[in-house]
Amino acid sequence: MMDQVQTEAKTPTISIKNLHKSYGQKQVLKGINLDVYGGELFGFIGRNGIGKSTTIDCMIGVKRFNEGSITLNGYDVVKESVEAKKTFGYVASEPTCYEIMTGYDYLEFIASIYGVGEKEFKNNYKYLIGRLALSESDLQVPIAGYSHGMKQKLCLVASLLYSPDIWILDEPTVGLDIMAVEELKKMMREYADHGKTVFVTSHNIELVSKLCDRVAIVNNGVVQGLHDLNKSPNLRLGLSRLFIETYGG
Repeated sequence: MMDQVQTEAKTPTISIKNLHKSYGQKQVLKGINLDVYGGELFGFIGRNGIGKSTTIDCMIGVKRFNEGSITLNGYDVVKESVEAKKTFGYVASEPTCYEIMTGYDYLEFIASIYGVGEKEFKNNYKYLIGRLALSESDLQVPIAGYSHGMKQKLCLVASLLYSPDIWILDEPTVGLDIMAVEELKKMMREYADHGKTVFVTSHNIELVSKLCDRVAIVNNGVVQGLHDLNKSPNLRLGLSRLFIETYGG
């Protein structure tokens, strides 16, 4: 199935070429190369501090990079930053939102930024809060009073309100209860199965091994291993071992 998807996709939805990023004298990314296609649930994994979040920060335009290029849906994230940002929804491990707002006001605000019409907003809003077990009453109080898990659910809903072509998730299960994690896993799989791109980092190797179509393991500032879990199903059972071996364990 993935072979067919990749053949039909003339260009990848995410394309990273020779990406370098340094902090002062410290080189974190030393030439990341990666193509991800529509219909893929793609895992981007590595140990702490290896550059996963830095790569995502470069993708979404939060950090400038020293060398290379990134395109999202064909848009260069530097030269066509506004167009590129319209193509993705992003969720960080640490939820960030305007806490003075109510949850509903925040979602309405996000929808307005992306030009979502009232009818589409109401349909998507009701569907998404239902999936993630956020009640109407929850969304009528200021976000400042939310738990970490509720803020994370709110950010997940906000990231999908405008049905982006690319869904970027950086450790999205942090702070979520087991019921929310299970629902999120279903949503990620469904989103990819509808032809969208899901790009996820996670320390939960079991989650990645069960859900993802392909997985990249990052080490020493580059993609050290790129594995197709659909073509090699046994890797789903051995991904933890492969991960440990990558780092000399």
